[in-house]
Amino acid sequence: MEYSLQIIGDYMPLFLKGTWVTIQLSFLAILFGTILGLFIGLGKMVKQPLISLPCVWYISFFRGTPLLVQILLIHSALMPLIMKPPNVFISSVLALSLNAAAYISEIFRAGIQSIDKGQMEAARSVGMTHVQAMRHVILPQASRRMIPPLGNEFIVLIKDSSLVSIIATPELMYYARAMMGQYYRPWEPYMTAALMYLILTLGMAFILSKIERKFVYD
Repeated sequence: MEYSLQIIGDYMPLFLKGTWVTIQLSFLAILFGTILGLFIGLGKMVKQPLISLPCVWYISFFRGTPLLVQILLIHSALMPLIMKPPNVFISSVLALSLNAAAYISEIFRAGIQSIDKGQMEAARSVGMTHVQAMRHVILPQASRRMIPPLGNEFIVLIKDSSLVSIIATPELMYYARAMMGQYYRPWEPYMTAALMYLILTLGMAFILSKIERKFVYD
């Protein structure tokens, strides 16, 4: 089958619009997922079951069920309880953030627990509270070890954002599917979308490699 650059050119403004929405979704999901993941990771390490058990259940649910199912549940079941009609962009950000938080929380937990317990004991011995020791001693050291796995999770999140097209969020994959539906030609829309996702993930990987070299190896 002949590969048509003309129909790609006709759809390129929509592809660029969808790419911008994908960038916004990914950025917000990374931001909120990281913040929520930090608190869930810390909560899981608390010795009180009333705090740690809900965090364990949260992680188990979001890591043990498909993201596509979570997107549909949040948009079709949860969001109508909050707003009518539900906003697809907000539903997408919420679903991606909640899912990412489960994975990011485990990265935070593993990073914090990788620090020798003597660091906490030394900080407490000089008069720091547990919160102060965690903020000024443990987290700065753990963050260096968490940068590589966090970077991998952020890249996965960019690719996973394509799933929100199922609820008609106007991101990159949404317009690829629309182009496919209009022309019934699979190569042009899906290869174009794949190339644009590749550019986004390579760009993220480049930025993260710079951060990693600065904070991990310096």
